[in-house]
Amino acid sequence: MPKRKVLFCYTFLQGQSDDSSDEGDASGDTEMDFLRSLFSRTLGLSPGEKVLDELTLDGVARYILSGKCKNIICMVGAGISTSAGIPDFRSPGTGLYANLQKYNLPYPEAIFQIDYFKKHPEPFFALARELYPGQFKPTVCHYFMRMLKDKGLLTRCYSQNIDTLERVAGLEGEDLIEAHGTFHTSHCVSFLCRKEYSMDWMKNQIFSEDIPKCDSCGSLVKPDIVFFGENLPARFFTTMKMDFPRCDLLIIMGTSLQVQPFASLVNSCPRLLINMEKTGQSEFGMGLFGFGGGMDFDSDKAYRDVAYLSTCDDGCMALAELLGWKVNTGIFTHRSDILFGVWSSFQRCSVFSSCRRTF
Repeated sequence: MPKRKVLFCYTFLQGQSDDSSDEGDASGDTEMDFLRSLFSRTLGLSPGEKVLDELTLDGVARYILSGKCKNIICMVGAGISTSAGIPDFRSPGTGLYANLQKYNLPYPEAIFQIDYFKKHPEPFFALARELYPGQFKPTVCHYFMRMLKDKGLLTRCYSQNIDTLERVAGLEGEDLIEAHGTFHTSHCVSFLCRKEYSMDWMKNQIFSEDIPKCDSCGSLVKPDIVFFGENLPARFFTTMKMDFPRCDLLIIMGTSLQVQPFASLVNSCPRLLINMEKTGQSEFGMGLFGFGGGMDFDSDKAYRDVAYLSTCDDGCMALAELLGWKVNTGIFTHRSDILFGVWSSFQRCSVFSSCRRTF
């Protein structure tokens, strides 16, 4: 980096000005403006543009209805599927990691560690039989995202989940980034083979209680879900570079934002968190390097982050009511019917007509 740039960065952080520089031309002014803006945004030295007129759910609803909010991204985790009967990972007592004693794991996360899986695949496939996609129905939250899509507002859903309930609710391949992979395909784990297998093949293997083995080389076959120690799908990285710069509103639901690099994506635009507790409030150093973006709900500098503390279903229903969508569509009129999977409530709602065959 040129000495003048280093000097500017140093004096800027010291709160001084480089009045003595004799290179204060237009280019220097542009550099100064850029770096001042960069440091202000990254270090929180000054607030950005305030888009929401109020940091509440009502403020978010008014923003959506204003017509200025045209590109909404949803980031979702296991919390959106708990009302469907699928446990989340980290809730004390009820979370998945708290109930794996029967598998005799060295530590709970080992069940999703690629190195442990290659040596001891039995616990993962036993768990897969319990949680296999197709045994559960979508929740209110899943159908709220479908509604965003139908209204032309959903840019993309970035999901940490592998239960495929977003697809069952009507989101399609282009609507989804399954950041932690999917059960739709499986591959041989051998780098020399990598033969692909279908979802039906894997399902038959899992429910026959056999350990899936490649019929070409005899190695293990693993569903294409992302284990700890594996890379995320390439599409995750290419798509986020396109989606997030044009995002008008980021809705984060049911995730602890503890797993990188998924947690790093919260660094843009007005943000609504629907969760049982506040999360994403990263430390200074993490925010500086772009990990987590440092959500700010309570300080005097807060200007774009809203936390609505509730279940994901309750939060989506509250937002839908503020938007006038609850009355217009009838989707959320019979909440208990939806949560318990009663088909009659779905028949009364036209939004579900195109996905009836999936139930």
